[in-house]
Amino acid sequence: MTTTTETHGVDPTPSPLALLLLGREADPNSERGVECPGDLPAASDPDLVARARAAKEKLGDRVFILGHHYQRDEVIEFADVTGDSFKLARDAAARPEAEYIVFCGVHFMAESADILTSERQQVVLPDLAAGCSMADMATAEQVAECWDVLTDAGVADVTVPVSYMNSSADIKAFTGKHGGTICTSSNAKRALEWAFEQGQKVLFLPDQHLGRNTAVLEMGFSLEDCVLYNPHKPNGGLTAEQLRNAKMILWRGHCSVHGRFSLDSVDEVRERIPGVNVLVHPECRHEVVVAADQVGSTEYIIKALDAAEPGSKWAIGTELNLVRRLAKAHPDKEVVFLDRTVCFCSTMNRIDLPHLVWALESLAEGRVPNVITVDAETEKYAKAALDRMLALP
Repeated sequence: MTTTTETHGVDPTPSPLALLLLGREADPNSERGVECPGDLPAASDPDLVARARAAKEKLGDRVFILGHHYQRDEVIEFADVTGDSFKLARDAAARPEAEYIVFCGVHFMAESADILTSERQQVVLPDLAAGCSMADMATAEQVAECWDVLTDAGVADVTVPVSYMNSSADIKAFTGKHGGTICTSSNAKRALEWAFEQGQKVLFLPDQHLGRNTAVLEMGFSLEDCVLYNPHKPNGGLTAEQLRNAKMILWRGHCSVHGRFSLDSVDEVRERIPGVNVLVHPECRHEVVVAADQVGSTEYIIKALDAAEPGSKWAIGTELNLVRRLAKAHPDKEVVFLDRTVCFCSTMNRIDLPHLVWALESLAEGRVPNVITVDAETEKYAKAALDRMLALP
């Protein structure tokens, strides 16, 4: 006989993971939370564009809207400036009259803007769930443990941390506290050259591909000079001897968008479009970058298309919103996405028109939502690392 037990009126307690996946809780160990308080307008609201214009007009010079290159067109339409993460943070700092900086990007970008702007300015992120998977791959606790591993191996005192702009404020602060600098995809070589003038090794955070590609393809290092530190393995999965022999200690992190491109993607597009120029971002895998015709930052990609000959063919390995925008801006050229698989930056795409309208209308009504604030000590050391980058020749 089978016995069944029924429970009536019982409300089981969901696990923390279940709540996180449902978007009802925040992960305290993550770079950003997932909460977005307030009632959003419906995406189907036909008045969204008019509402955004009206709220922005009401705010006037009190608001300054930043739009990252990977944002949707519906958001870029309302941006006062567009650019990559560091350019936008600097643009915000150059507008001290703006009380509110609405950053249409992701969390680490808004943190950088808060670090570089004045105390009277408030940085708003329209959706707190707009994070960065790469930035989330390096937590402050993991990096502190890594430094202990380097100390035990006897190499910490000759190691200089270099952190990619695509990192949390905590990681930037760690970098500043340990005498390191920040880099962008445009100046990674200069940052590494500076670091090797200060020490014998570099701990590169959090994107392994940018670090490897820069060291090997631009600075003459070999792949054997690079080791990969995996924060999920004891001692990073490395021996003390490996750490002592390495020049580049690469953090096991990557961009979820650029990491999707493969050598097969390059081979397929060359076969499909004879004479195509393959242009990829340095966050792509090493074998993809080696197989490409050109490699460069987001700004480099935009300038390359602007300067390209009419009739030329281009396969671009970067975020799809930008590739589509470039194709639209250059109808005299054939511009395609490098991979056949659609690949948006999912977290960047959380900033949509309803979220922007909600943020702007809240500000216009005197409520300041989703303020991104970096604490004073973190800001102090993170700014020191950013200032070292700004001082690079």
